Amino acid sequence: MTVLTRNTYYFEDLQLGMEATFAKTVTEADINGFAEVTGDKNPVHLDEAFAAKTMFKTRIAHGMLTASYISAVFGMELPGPGVIYISQTLNFRGPVKIGDKVIAKVKVAELFPAKRRARFDCVCTVDGKPVLEGEAILMVPPRPA
Repeated sequence: MTVLTRNTYYFEDLQLGMEATFAKTVTEADINGFAEVTGDKNPVHLDEAFAAKTMFKTRIAHGMLTASYISAVFGMELPGPGVIYISQTLNFRGPVKIGDKVIAKVKVAELFPAKRRARFDCVCTVDGKPVLEGEAILMVPPRPA
């Protein structure tokens, strides 16, 4: 088993403007797996004939699948392991289709030292166009004594 070492940013390490990204090309298997795990089997995600009759003209990924890529940035890149979600707003701006490469980016927007919380601006893009925007509040662990 290969263990990847990741940077963990403690609250004291965070600075306004720090950014991190995660990129993922969405596959049919991702959509099908997400439907199985969550129970969201809306045919717009799973049935091409149904989806062809919608405004999207083809199957689209679950919005929450796209949003989960933001969670991947937080849990694995910035701040990294040990961070805890407090809240997340999501504004869906466009569809994500099979084969689209989603780039999730987070940026430190505000720090709240008294509670060791940080507010992040979040955006997911496909071909440079936003498909999801929002902000998150995270509880970030302090540097160990």
